[in-house]
Amino acid sequence: MEKKLRVGVLGATGMVGQRFISLLENHPWYEVVTVAASPRSAGKTYEQAVGDRWKMKTPMPERVKSLVVMDVNEVEKVASTVDFVFSAVDMSKEEIKAIEEAYAKTETPVVSNNSAHRWTPDVPMVIPEVNPEHFAVIEDQKKRLGTKKGFIAVKPNCSIQSYAPALAAWREFEPYEVVATTYQAISGAGKTFKDWPEMVENIIPYIGGEEEKSEQEPLRILGKVENGVIEKAAEPVITCQCIRVPVLDGHTAAVFVKFRKKVTKEELVEKLVSFKGLPQEYKLPSAPQQFIQYMEEDNRPQVTLDVDFEKGMGISIGRLREDTVYDWKFVGLSHNTVRGAAGGAILCAELLTAQNYIQAK
Repeated sequence: MEKKLRVGVLGATGMVGQRFISLLENHPWYEVVTVAASPRSAGKTYEQAVGDRWKMKTPMPERVKSLVVMDVNEVEKVASTVDFVFSAVDMSKEEIKAIEEAYAKTETPVVSNNSAHRWTPDVPMVIPEVNPEHFAVIEDQKKRLGTKKGFIAVKPNCSIQSYAPALAAWREFEPYEVVATTYQAISGAGKTFKDWPEMVENIIPYIGGEEEKSEQEPLRILGKVENGVIEKAAEPVITCQCIRVPVLDGHTAAVFVKFRKKVTKEELVEKLVSFKGLPQEYKLPSAPQQFIQYMEEDNRPQVTLDVDFEKGMGISIGRLREDTVYDWKFVGLSHNTVRGAAGGAILCAELLTAQNYIQAK
């Protein structure tokens, strides 16, 4: 790319916003030129606005420290400075829907980490290796919004990344029933142990809204574009429990699957490790070379050893074995704030750029 595209991060001071900032440092295609947040942060430098709340393991990039935070609500003003935006705003669902559409109507593409538009019929919700064909619905969305270049695309919930890619890899064997329990890191709630001390040595068996997302969103990803909207798949039927565990980064899933077709372990493993998509084909900057790794050891994947596989953009699967009630069971692991949040959104943006949906204004 001759000249880097100008990027804005909406909700830049929060944990996912910070992850966007850190992952975009030295990006070959994109340059963060604008950071926007709530009115209380506006007018301060990014360094001042974040203060002692920087939650990444790596230092705050020097380039963004002196950027003056803009008011995210001043849509036209923010939009005039960028080619597209990443959205990680912390607002009510209705407010997020409204503000993301407002940015799209300024002819500014919005790639969102938020859940507000995940079920808007003409908004694609994409894991780039799994369902990139859903981006086709953007043309219908633009007609609805009355835009030429502006649109919204979203990435799915962080918890499903640890098992939905496996279900996609195994589609030809027709998985039709799934039971999943997810063990979710505290960074998924935007927290660290410092600001959530009650999570130390504790488990909370409830995460608001998460079980419905974990059961339904894989079906939208596995669905089809029909008549300008995305129709979700009927199968597999998924039931899920979501549990918060004392881990900083990394969502683990214990999953049981029934298949319509008879299949061997060797066939299942081969489908996992050979599974790839357009990000690998196009060699996108954030794409993992190996999307899914299979681990033979009985005690893997482990968060401390495996969460950063492929810089947090890869999925780790292990303990695949036959089950006495279901056909097969396995354990999956994904990095919830990299693949599951900011990194997944950046990969979506890279694919949208490669396919000319995102261009310089």
